[in-house]
Amino acid sequence: MGTPTDETARQYRGRLAPTPSGFLHLGHARTFARAVRRARERGGKIILRIEDIDRERCKSEYAKAAIDDLRAAGFSWDEGPDVGGDFGPYVQSLRFELYRRALLNLIRGGRVYPCEVSRSRIREESAAEEAAHAARPKPFDDAECEPLFPLRLRNAGGERLARRAAQNPFSFNWRFAAREGERVRFCDGNFGEMIFEAQKDFGDFLVWRKCGAPSYELAVCADDAAMKITEVVRGADLLLSTARQLLLYRALGLNPPEFFHCRLMRDADGKKMSKSSMRECRAESMLIRNSPEAAGEFLKRDL
Repeated sequence: MGTPTDETARQYRGRLAPTPSGFLHLGHARTFARAVRRARERGGKIILRIEDIDRERCKSEYAKAAIDDLRAAGFSWDEGPDVGGDFGPYVQSLRFELYRRALLNLIRGGRVYPCEVSRSRIREESAAEEAAHAARPKPFDDAECEPLFPLRLRNAGGERLARRAAQNPFSFNWRFAAREGERVRFCDGNFGEMIFEAQKDFGDFLVWRKCGAPSYELAVCADDAAMKITEVVRGADLLLSTARQLLLYRALGLNPPEFFHCRLMRDADGKKMSKSSMRECRAESMLIRNSPEAAGEFLKRDL
């Protein structure tokens, strides 16, 4: 990977980061257009990165389609898998050594622990806790929430699990130990000051999966730092993810980028537009590949 010059370090660097688990839709186009416009207005660069760490859901044909469809709609970028650049590779599945080093740094720093608790048990115990107390309020309308990991399960595996995980760390689930009451505060470029509290708005979260892959949060933190990204533009459904990522940046000793979260594009029923919803309602006209002109219009608007 390239070594940045002083000029690169000061320059605005944004990114488009599609996940090739399906065809891109107009919601992606609107968010990506905002990212491109913010970079161009600041004399900066846009990087295209394919985020394909989910080996079960991501397919090479969708990665190719993402590039082709965005190009057809009029999008362009300065670095990426098809044009190269100093900070490649620009495909996450080719960057696993970086993620392994990040995990080992977290293990050495004592910020993560191995965990074999199943998702079903987490859901059951979290639901029981919420039923016994006041319902957990949603911190933000568009923010996606998940069940809080019960703190009493943090050391469920004991010393035996710790010893096994130490011998082969990349074959175990690892969770980040979020310190109860720790606040994450940041100024979002769109929504202003945001404040989230650990063990209230989110709990201990996965950073590594036993299949040998990093979580989304760990991968993008490592990548954005390595690629010198200065601002991340993305949907508001990732606000809670941003809070978790900022904890990872602190733990890894990395400088975080700034963040700009866009309101989500919704369908006629008010539901979040997503790849799965596109498939369910067979709304092919909302895909970028079928409406390149509509997607390209977002590049011309004040969003």
